[in-house]
Amino acid sequence: MSKRENTKPVPAYRIYSVTEKEDGSTSWAEIGVVWQKHKDGKGFTLEFKSRPPVNAQIVMREPKPKKVEDMDSAKEAA
Repeated sequence: MSKRENTKPVPAYRIYSVTEKEDGSTSWAEIGVVWQKHKDGKGFTLEFKSRPPVNAQIVMREPKPKKVEDMDSAKEAA
């Protein structure tokens, strides 16, 4: 019997709302994720958990592993 790993799918990107504060700094808030679920590899599905504020920039960034264990798992899978 093979051992099944409990791995969560990782989104292709995370979606952030970026707004500029009065002091010139920026505020980043994660508002969703992007999945590459299409079998032909030619599209993405955007899943929002909240709406961005008016005049916010929308930025997509590659996700980073959150824990050292996640990085070790990614290296073993490669």
